[in-house]
Amino acid sequence: MATAATDSYEGKPLTQLFPYEDRPGWKGYIEWEDRLDRKEVVRELLKRREFPHPPEFQFAPLPTTNPVLGGERFKAYHEAIGLNQIVDVSWETVLKEKPNMTHLLQFPYNGETKFEDLMKEKLTDNSLHFVRNHGGVPYIDEDALEISIGGLVKQPVKITMKDLKDSTKFPQAEVTITLQCSGTRRREQIEQYPGDGDELINAPWGEGAIGTAVYKGVPLKQVLKIAAGGVLPECQHIELIGADTYFKKGEVYNYAVSVPYRTVLMNERVLLAWEMNGKPLPKIHGFPLRAVVAGYIGARSTKWLYKINALAEPSMGPVQRQEYLYYTPQLGKQNVTYSNGFSIQDMPVSSAILSPTDKSVIIHDGHIELQGWAYSGGGNWVERVEVSPDGGHVWYQVDPDDMTEKHYYAWRLWKTKLPVDAEGWLEFCVRTWDSSCNTEPTFVRSAWNWDLHVTSSAHRIKVYSVNKMKPATARRLKELAEHGQGMEPLSRPLAFPLENADEYRANYEKHPREPKN
Repeated sequence: MATAATDSYEGKPLTQLFPYEDRPGWKGYIEWEDRLDRKEVVRELLKRREFPHPPEFQFAPLPTTNPVLGGERFKAYHEAIGLNQIVDVSWETVLKEKPNMTHLLQFPYNGETKFEDLMKEKLTDNSLHFVRNHGGVPYIDEDALEISIGGLVKQPVKITMKDLKDSTKFPQAEVTITLQCSGTRRREQIEQYPGDGDELINAPWGEGAIGTAVYKGVPLKQVLKIAAGGVLPECQHIELIGADTYFKKGEVYNYAVSVPYRTVLMNERVLLAWEMNGKPLPKIHGFPLRAVVAGYIGARSTKWLYKINALAEPSMGPVQRQEYLYYTPQLGKQNVTYSNGFSIQDMPVSSAILSPTDKSVIIHDGHIELQGWAYSGGGNWVERVEVSPDGGHVWYQVDPDDMTEKHYYAWRLWKTKLPVDAEGWLEFCVRTWDSSCNTEPTFVRSAWNWDLHVTSSAHRIKVYSVNKMKPATARRLKELAEHGQGMEPLSRPLAFPLENADEYRANYEKHPREPKN
């Protein structure tokens, strides 16, 4: 909470330092990159306070609340510079647009799709698509938005949404794209080998940080060519800047990342999108305009896009240079730096079992049905999905007829029935092969890295198998039903004798414990 010593700056209330509406029709946006004076004020304000440490969610049980984590540190950053309204408006937006999500992080909002919703159909409903935000949600009027294009272009320019959406000026495209957070399945790494514990950068995602939609917009390649006359020869990267506010180690920024220009040249791979599944972008997904970079880590798909710069090297924004880095297992808190990891761009091949869930008790007739998703980035499509009922020794291919159609930049949902004779605890796992013959490491240890990104190992679940086709099991299930009981909770002891005295005596005498001689 603010105190008398910290609720003002040079006699001015904190709430009056930075305008909530920095431009007409741009609420929740504050320009930082072109205002070094503002950055200096924020730097001083942040030095005046002590902020809470990130919560411990790796060496301690993950809370079972919803929201799971509150993001108190990032809320405190905003409070320290008088921007509480951004926090409040963002949560109001979540409750309106994303009421049925697992709220992994309340602020900045990180929301995960529930498994049953993820498997409903190939395209994820807008209200159920996962969200991974790095700051608050700006409210920008479409008619007020101007997109600035500058840097190493032949003709710096500003274009309106009206111009951008005019199909006589810019060719439009619709592309089916899966977006995936690099933290998808991070909990598997956390549970075995904890790493960096920043609750925003390394939020404890499960298997629901992925979703698929049809995005409509204009390829960035065409916008640069038509509106800005193309780029200069020295241009190698395109920077994408969003209107949200981001903090990193005592500094404040507008969200900024970049993609190589060679990626932009692939036309549909980088889209300036205003529509998602046939509807205007939800505010929490970047309305009125966002970038969608197909096949890449989701962090490159800037929301609330308002500025594009052609650069000779990657963006200097911290999200580009200091985060989403992949390290070797020998690097960690003792020796990690920004420069000894490499930037994650294309997403690797990965997959997950969403049904049944881990630690389920499955009563079956000799077959168990599994369902899940499979995805590969970089324009590689999913070619084959294989599942194993014994931890990865024997693999069964999923029938292609039981998979959704192929796309260059989207997942395939799958289902299959596996023959299962064994009872008790079994370990199922899934792996995917893509069109370039890439597959997944067998164990999570092979993919561990300090920032806990791209958990691309074969996904594993443990289930308790109850095969009702076995006579003894069928008898026990009948007994349970007669006593008004079931197999769950699995650990609850039976309330009746395991067998009567006559049965026990007969079985004991038939198979005595000790030899006769």
